[in-house]
Amino acid sequence: MLRRVFRYQEANTQNSFVETQLKESLFHLSAEDVQKVVIAYEPIWAIGTGKTASTEQAQEMHAHLRSVLAAQYGAEVANEISILYGGSVKASNAKEIFASPDVDGGLVGGASLVALDFIEIIKALK
Repeated sequence: MLRRVFRYQEANTQNSFVETQLKESLFHLSAEDVQKVVIAYEPIWAIGTGKTASTEQAQEMHAHLRSVLAAQYGAEVANEISILYGGSVKASNAKEIFASPDVDGGLVGGASLVALDFIEIIKALK
């Protein structure tokens, strides 16, 4: 599976790869049920590496995810679904990432272990 993921990234087809994952995992749900779902996106290359996508990369993928949801369920439902960024959100980058229109928050990992850093991440949501 991991080899397949890297092939998609190398071919610059991450949007279609993530779209397929979204469709296969959620599109059996009704519009009412899918609104209860929270989606977290993290680039495969960011998992466990401490690397973060640029704000533009995060926004682009989140907008793509929202457009796929809108095509299936309508814009109103898609806009109600929380899409979180999960790729190494830190106190130093949270404000910029969270300012993106399609990023609704963060799935915070290791940065949550340092209380003062986590407080700054929470403040960045305002």
